Amino acid sequence: MKIIFLGTPSFAVPIMEALNEKYEIALVVTQPDKPGKHNKLTASSVKERALELGLEVFQPIKIRNDYEKILEKKADIMITAAYGQFIPEALLNSFKYCLNVHGSLLPYHRGGAPIQRAIMNGDKVTGVTIMEMVKAMDAGRMFAKREVEILDSDNNSSLFTKLSLVGRDLLLESLPDIISGKNQGEAQDESKATYSYNLTKEEELIDFNKESQAIFNQVRGLALEPGAYFTYKNENFKVYKTKAVLNDSDLLPGTIISLNKELLIKTKDGAISILEIKPAGKKVMPIKNFLNGQRIFVENERIS
Repeated sequence: MKIIFLGTPSFAVPIMEALNEKYEIALVVTQPDKPGKHNKLTASSVKERALELGLEVFQPIKIRNDYEKILEKKADIMITAAYGQFIPEALLNSFKYCLNVHGSLLPYHRGGAPIQRAIMNGDKVTGVTIMEMVKAMDAGRMFAKREVEILDSDNNSSLFTKLSLVGRDLLLESLPDIISGKNQGEAQDESKATYSYNLTKEEELIDFNKESQAIFNQVRGLALEPGAYFTYKNENFKVYKTKAVLNDSDLLPGTIISLNKELLIKTKDGAISILEIKPAGKKVMPIKNFLNGQRIFVENERIS
């Protein structure tokens, strides 16, 4: 059986590797290289690993306008995992099965950021769904699901890894019955559908007028990439780990409460302790290391 595989971030890599061990991947489709530091182009995780495996890679700028190379391979099935572009209907209609490894328990969290938003929403459970790709976003039949608990210690990076491995195993387990027709799948309940659209730059900014738990979830949902941040004295500070703290003072939200071995900031209903921070142009560091000798933050000042 010949497979066309579409994926881009590290989430897709274990899935591609497992498929390559058991089936023939005729072509790997991934997003174009992106400018990185010093405008040097950076390849996707999928591209890097595919080339190591000796697989042919195709990187259309807009797949809706450029998919003839995919059809030329005359593959039997198309499988996607966090590819990052909408697949044109003409391409979907060219395969007997077009499957997607989606990082949520559909119909909840349809869209491009289901893992991040599950954490940011404070969900306690998420999972993976093996689904049929159709024209409507993440609305196809569901062939298999598996739940995964979201721990307070999880961030988007750790949860991406967990769900990637669950998705890999679930796909390999369910694929034979899907191909044979034994597993016909089931329709989604449209009345329960929710949407998790791609994150915006504005959502990365920490608002200390919010409750501590919301900030805690925001930071986890954005760590380690792209990272939540706040601005103080015209400098951006990225935050990668926090802890919600009880505090009943009448200080205004955003006020720096303490710099004694911790960066404690007042929130709407308590306080948030910053545990890992990254000043602009520097590395991520534990807050104790950052505070040792710093002269930027001042107690009782407010962060805008």
